[in-house]
Amino acid sequence: MTDRARRWLVGAAAAALLAGCTPAAEPELRAGQLLTAEPLTTAAALPSGDTRLITYVSDDSRGRPIVVSGTVSVPKGEPPDGGWPVVSWAHGTTGYADTCAPSADTADGLVHDYVGLVNRMLDTWVARGYAVVQTDYQGLGTPGGHPYVDGVSEANTVADIVRAARGLDSSIGTEWVAIGHSQGGQAVLFTAAAEQRDPALSLLGVVSMAPGGVGLNQAVDLIRAGRPEATAAQRFLPLLVLGGAVVDPSIDPDQIFTDQARSLLTTARTACVAQVNAVPPVPPGQVFAPDAELGALRAYLDRQDPIRLSPRVPVMLVQGTADAAVSPAGVDELAKAMCAKDAALDYRVYDGHDHRGVIAASLPDVERFVDTVRAGGSTGTCPR
Repeated sequence: MTDRARRWLVGAAAAALLAGCTPAAEPELRAGQLLTAEPLTTAAALPSGDTRLITYVSDDSRGRPIVVSGTVSVPKGEPPDGGWPVVSWAHGTTGYADTCAPSADTADGLVHDYVGLVNRMLDTWVARGYAVVQTDYQGLGTPGGHPYVDGVSEANTVADIVRAARGLDSSIGTEWVAIGHSQGGQAVLFTAAAEQRDPALSLLGVVSMAPGGVGLNQAVDLIRAGRPEATAAQRFLPLLVLGGAVVDPSIDPDQIFTDQARSLLTTARTACVAQVNAVPPVPPGQVFAPDAELGALRAYLDRQDPIRLSPRVPVMLVQGTADAAVSPAGVDELAKAMCAKDAALDYRVYDGHDHRGVIAASLPDVERFVDTVRAGGSTGTCPR
């Protein structure tokens, strides 16, 4: 049996356990509960610590229990007083299919170009004495579809893996920060705005790198209108439609796309974002079927816009000026909206760095931000 098949079977067994609970047994299963754990030594493991692949319980955006996979990497040696502080990492867009789960990464895997880059950065946190936990999000690596950019379920899984990790290893402490990139940058903003899911834990702040989602619903109209600048958005479109359909079954992916654009949808269902990128682009005016009903999709995307959020904890916002995937102007708009809500915002812009380049470029500033919030210091660039 392949490692991928074994992982899926573990997730399926955990999901069956959850679904088969009798009413009398339901209180025993709770969000943040650890279900399974096993050592992990693949490319998904962080070399400076001991890494385990886990499944745990969380909630979808409607409050229904779900099984989620992820990894927990704990530093070697003796923990400090209070236990290892935690970085909960929210990954960027990898895809919709189970093979795109970061915890399933291998040296020749479909998402290794991204996961390998990220894990080099995350390993520096383990070396600095942090436990690093990484959720796969809902439906990536476990049964069920992945509700791409569904902010509420993303935030739930980002928080609940911290709870599960503490159930796995008692050396993990209660202080944590959430750091995310791209899709994960949006996810941690929803995490910052959400009520704490466990009063025993202390979320000190979040770092949002190149967050997607601002004006996301506008992509539908740009593509339908045949605007040439919308061509770049095609690589995300099938993920958005498939993800929206998980939350709202009235969204019908097969009804939305034309025959010319069908290969985008087919690739997204079975491969990952790099493979979707390789599909020859379709002229924007030929992506949506003439009779496609897009109202529910627009509503879904509108709910995922982080510009609506009011963070409850300090936020560091990171953006590169050469980012072709997330509009720098959109992140500027997001920063202004957060300042208007009196958020404790530290906004950093990195000249000449692209969408992935900001991950390494911002690391020294991110480390200082985390040190500051852990020390109880003040952060912020908003005018007062």
